[in-house]
Amino acid sequence: MYPENLKYSKEHLWVLIEGDMAKAGITDYAQKQLGNIVLLELPESGAKAVKGKSFGVVESVKSVSDLFAPVSGEVTGVNTAATENPETVNKDPYGKGWMIEIKLADQNELGLLLSASDYEKLITTR
Repeated sequence: MYPENLKYSKEHLWVLIEGDMAKAGITDYAQKQLGNIVLLELPESGAKAVKGKSFGVVESVKSVSDLFAPVSGEVTGVNTAATENPETVNKDPYGKGWMIEIKLADQNELGLLLSASDYEKLITTR
């Protein structure tokens, strides 16, 4: 159900690793829990992302939630198409609904992320 080529955080973000770069967004599970997303606040390129710290906010018709960085590093890209059309995150969370790109500061943090099967176990035991 969850793409095997991605890693996952316990805070419901996915990470696609390509060398020393990571692309991140919220999981399908997270977007379903939030409902219709109406606002997405993301950092600007050049901002620092710190693993476990808030880097942005997602607002839905149900709630407002902080987005917690799955890895640390410098934000090198922001999906402005998603901030302009936040519903994209609901429609395509693993594709066009990505949120930020990060140049990794510490490759060792990747070992703290979950595999797809471990993430599935996490959300099914809730």
